[in-house]
Amino acid sequence: MAFVPLLANDLQSKKIKTYPTRLNPLTDYDDDEFFKRFRFTKHTFTYICSLIRNECEPQTHRSKSLSTEQQLAIILRFYATGLFLELIGDSTNKLAKSSVSRTVTHVTDLLARLMDNFISFPSDIASQQSIQQGFLERFGFPGITGVVDGTHVKIQAPSGDQEPYYVNRKGYHSINVRAICDSQGLFLNIVADWPGSAHDSRIFSTSVIGMELANDVKAEIILGYHGYPCHSYLLTPIPHPVSPQEVKYNIVHRKTRCIIERTFGILKRRFHRLHGEIRMKPVKVCRIVTACAVLHNIAIKQSDRFELPDNEISTDDQDDQDHVTCNDGHDRQLFRRLFIE
Repeated sequence: MAFVPLLANDLQSKKIKTYPTRLNPLTDYDDDEFFKRFRFTKHTFTYICSLIRNECEPQTHRSKSLSTEQQLAIILRFYATGLFLELIGDSTNKLAKSSVSRTVTHVTDLLARLMDNFISFPSDIASQQSIQQGFLERFGFPGITGVVDGTHVKIQAPSGDQEPYYVNRKGYHSINVRAICDSQGLFLNIVADWPGSAHDSRIFSTSVIGMELANDVKAEIILGYHGYPCHSYLLTPIPHPVSPQEVKYNIVHRKTRCIIERTFGILKRRFHRLHGEIRMKPVKVCRIVTACAVLHNIAIKQSDRFELPDNEISTDDQDDQDHVTCNDGHDRQLFRRLFIE
């Protein structure tokens, strides 16, 4: 068969694939617009990039691969909004849904792996004393190293036999997230892998930190609401205070405990994805919650504050205060009474 050369008109008629010019989030937005879109300052954004760059940087030299900055911008935009993946792709350089999904999964896993580096309960005396001093100066409560509570992250009803376990007491499907924070709202510990029907006290008692406190591996004291049983390491409010000292104890206890409620409020306001229903499998939602908690701690350590109005505290955290009250034994009540005195 003779070779027939292509005519110039034939070459012009062939469809040439074009790529839109991709944005550089650090140069294409001013400081205010950058913070509104990604919930972080450019300085903190650059720092986060440095933490994940080795595993996030493209492995090829193709010009159309996503840089670390572009991948982080995608996931922060995903966390900061309640938008679907298609809309995230449309707002970030016309990316396909599949590309956005892969980026969200990959970068979320990288951030979640940083949990041990940025979320840790104090293990040395100096750190413990620093946290205790923070609670004393800010709230007037002495000798405590953290405040524990839980919040619910709404999810789409999962398929399979496990679906009923994710229905919480308010009737919707969720992940029950239990966390401990210090006086500045820094997460010291977080457990984000229990279904919505699990009670806070069970999550805490079966967690590593709960068992370490119960077995005197750690000697700290933390605060919790009356849904937790009172222990020598976990102080709860007095159900029916009588003396002026008990009344004052309850007032300061409630004032101090508000920091964990406020911290959950800031977490869900900064990452609006946690405020609405997440349409993903529970396992993936748990990793997203952990990644957001890591980012929250990074922001605090980088002095990258996200303010929350005083009247905005998550309603499900407030309502939890009226949930099941645990019965306290005589010995537990005695320790609490001695602590008050």
